[in-house]
Amino acid sequence: MLVNGTSGNTISIRDRGLLYGDGVFRTLLARNGQVSFWQQHLKKLQQDCRVLAIACPDASLLTEELRVLLQQQPDALLKLIVTRGQGVRGYAPSHNSVVTHIWDIFSAPELSVENRTRGVQVRLCDLRLGTQPKLAGIKHLNRLESVLAAAEWQDTDIAEGLLLDEQGRVIEGTRSNVFALLNDVLVTPDLSRCGVAGVLRDWVIDWAQHNNMTVQVRDLSWAELQTADLIFLTNSVFGIWPVRQLAQRMWMDFTLTQRMCAALDTGNT
Repeated sequence: MLVNGTSGNTISIRDRGLLYGDGVFRTLLARNGQVSFWQQHLKKLQQDCRVLAIACPDASLLTEELRVLLQQQPDALLKLIVTRGQGVRGYAPSHNSVVTHIWDIFSAPELSVENRTRGVQVRLCDLRLGTQPKLAGIKHLNRLESVLAAAEWQDTDIAEGLLLDEQGRVIEGTRSNVFALLNDVLVTPDLSRCGVAGVLRDWVIDWAQHNNMTVQVRDLSWAELQTADLIFLTNSVFGIWPVRQLAQRMWMDFTLTQRMCAALDTGNT
């Protein structure tokens, strides 16, 4: 673990990331010393910091720190956190605070091939996402909605939970983005009100357009989702998971996601 470039695992108890969730993060998967979508993650980190008016650490600094970490552990799961840093008491941020940036590193997870090929079972969560356009799309540190939603089930056969907003629109999974194939149109929820816009979500949209598919980013109702010809989930760590079962509906044809996974594995579009 690195804290502001120095090996260690200690931050101030007055760090605003700890006190208020005042910061952003990215989760990265590395294989053989290479991080998938590093430049895209870096761009989103910079964008998220800009929205919150947090000074993002220099890209060359972060890239060099990442290189050093991967020399030590080439197969890893890494979490990069940027907070506004220490501040005085109260919600209002100080204009002269110095940001904190943290690298946490874990062993690379064993990813299930079966989830990619046979699909996963998912459920609808009871929790409803609140609307906050200012924070929509951002991977900020306030993840309590996902924490509470993920605590709703203990059944290990269920791989993910889907989240609606207060108006009943499909938004995302607790840790994933959602896509649905409806009459040969690839639909993914509009995230302008809430939700996190993931790196792999962008990749799928680009891949689909490059392969002459019609893509729509729009509101998607729960009822409409259940009529889809295919549903799949995306996450920069686990990749692409087709949905095998949701409620009473079952799916078996995962030809499209198999094509996507093949392109993802080879780095092609």
